[in-house]
Amino acid sequence: MLFSKDIKSAYLPKRLAVKLNTKGEQFVIKKHPWVFSNNIVKINDDAKTGDLVIVFSKTKNKVIGLGLYDGNSPIRIKMIHCEASKAEINADFFHHKIKEAYKKRGDLFKTNTTSYRLLFGENDGFPGLIADVYSTVLVVKLYSEIWLPYLEPILKSLQAVSNAETIVIRLSRGLQQSKNHELHDGDVVYGILENESVKFVEHDVQFSANVIRGHKTGYFLDHRDNRKRVGEFSKNKTVLDVFSYAGGFSVHALFNGAKSVTSLDISKQALEIAYQNGKLNDYKGKHVTIAGDAFVELKKLIKNRQTFNVVVIDPPSFAKQQSEIDLAKKKYAQLAELGVQLTANNGLLVLASCSSRVLAPSFFDINLQVLNNQPRSFTNILNTFHDIDHPVSFPEGAYLKCGYYKFEG
Repeated sequence: MLFSKDIKSAYLPKRLAVKLNTKGEQFVIKKHPWVFSNNIVKINDDAKTGDLVIVFSKTKNKVIGLGLYDGNSPIRIKMIHCEASKAEINADFFHHKIKEAYKKRGDLFKTNTTSYRLLFGENDGFPGLIADVYSTVLVVKLYSEIWLPYLEPILKSLQAVSNAETIVIRLSRGLQQSKNHELHDGDVVYGILENESVKFVEHDVQFSANVIRGHKTGYFLDHRDNRKRVGEFSKNKTVLDVFSYAGGFSVHALFNGAKSVTSLDISKQALEIAYQNGKLNDYKGKHVTIAGDAFVELKKLIKNRQTFNVVVIDPPSFAKQQSEIDLAKKKYAQLAELGVQLTANNGLLVLASCSSRVLAPSFFDINLQVLNNQPRSFTNILNTFHDIDHPVSFPEGAYLKCGYYKFEG
């Protein structure tokens, strides 16, 4: 396998013997992937990002886990093997983990779907690394420099398991500014990319993702199952898709026979992508787009007494840090209040959150408090979480939750 760009790191990782305090040790024993800097009792003075950390028990001279050292993060050690059993960190080690991740997605491959998340960071044993597949294009996004010394065998394995014909590297802002590598965001490191917008299928519906310039890896795969479900509710209905981005919910609704769909997003560019994604499919309904701030535009629709049979509100994360949690909760309550007013009699309101710091019970409680304070009868028909290719292996790895509320009048 020949790479079109040199992806080898000049740094040869060292092996570091580490001891942790009681709290840090408990993290490792419970197979949590994060060890913070204040959990470290003893470590080599010359530790560098990418070094292999061998975590020893506090009381016994026994290995309890292996991780990678990250000098740029308060999460100083990112665990990749939380087992007492021995492991050699090499190409075979990573290949085995990637094959295991692929197996977990097995049921998804039985559907007419050609896009999926092959590696979901920490949840699949690769902290700070995401790998998404769009048809024959594999997009790997790096959030940490810890992976630079190990990138070549990982990419080879990802390509072999996914049968990708092209590999694109995406970099977080931090890595884009780093001088410790020769990579650039959007580099095509394997194969040929004829068009940066890659077409793929999601439960029979045609989409495209801009794998070079799009958000994250080009598209948001996590809501796949919810988009399919909303589509099934949408036949002969009017649909409002708020924070629509590339039109995931909108396009599924059109494909499934919605009478009309309104996509609302602050980005005109995203709305154009949503419109074009719709055009990749045959549909007879009307597709309307509204560009503007969701809170402002929803109030305008309410003022004009517009209602919809299906209303989907799927905002971006409102709580990216601990200090934003209270404000995020207020925003979720506001959106629920606006959503109720826009949902027609016997309509369906779908409320989602991707803020990991706002836990699922709290989010669902906010929705129920708002809905119980309005006069109409409703039933909370369903609460959903992550799709199959976004497995959750530790508490902080969970972020997606979605509530379905059916009104009876």
